[in-house]
This record gives sequence, structure tokens and C-alpha cells, in this order.
Amino acid sequence: MKLTVKRLALAAAALLTANPALAAGGDMSVAMFLSKADALKAKGPMALLSPDLKVLKSEGQAAGEAYRARLVAERTAGKPSSCPPKGAKVTSNDVLSHLRTYPAGARERTSMKTAMADFFIRNYPCR
Repeated sequence: MKLTVKRLALAAAALLTANPALAAGGDMSVAMFLSKADALKAKGPMALLSPDLKVLKSEGQAAGEAYRARLVAERTAGKPSSCPPKGAKVTSNDVLSHLRTYPAGARERTSMKTAMADFFIRNYPCR
């Protein structure tokens, strides 16, 4: 089976099984996330055996959950930051492409929680 960037990103958003140090999740920097994703991609099929796969899954899921919770609070207040349609599908390629838009210097300072919020705000503006 060919391991693609898309599969890696989907996997990163699917599972919450990281080590306890990352239990809060979503706080990993964009730079670290991309570094780990690129390293996994370079491993090809062997990436499926890497513990980093679970770490990325946890980070992606936690960042998405944090934004969903934020959006619920914003909607309750009547000021949502984005308006994604119900059932909106986000691909790993979409997320990784978005992460790569951050300048190198900003990647270290930007958390995955912030990056996912930025992704939805940019791609699903309220009209």
C-alpha cells in the first residue's frame, strides 16, 4: 500500500492515543508537525509502524476538537469565526498545504490549534 501525504494527514486527525506528555494535544507547533509528517512520508509504508503516526493523529484530532469547541462558543455568542457547512470534509492534503503557508519563522510560534482555526476561518468564511 502506498503511503501518501493524504493518508498521513487523515491519520493525524483520527486518533487520540499519544503519550501523556501530549495528552492535551493541539499544542504542537506547526514546524514540529510538518517535520514529523515529512519524516513519516520519507519512511514510506514503514511509517505505519512509527509511534510518531499516533502522535500526529492525536495532535490533529485535538486541534480539530479545540476548534469545534471554540466554534460552538462563538455561535452561542452569535459571532462565529467561520461557517463550515455540515459534513465538511477536510483532506490531509488541504491541511498540510495550509500548514506550509506559514512562513518558516512563524511555524515554530504557531500551534496546531491556532493553525486549524486559521484553516477554517480562511476556507469557510461566514457570509
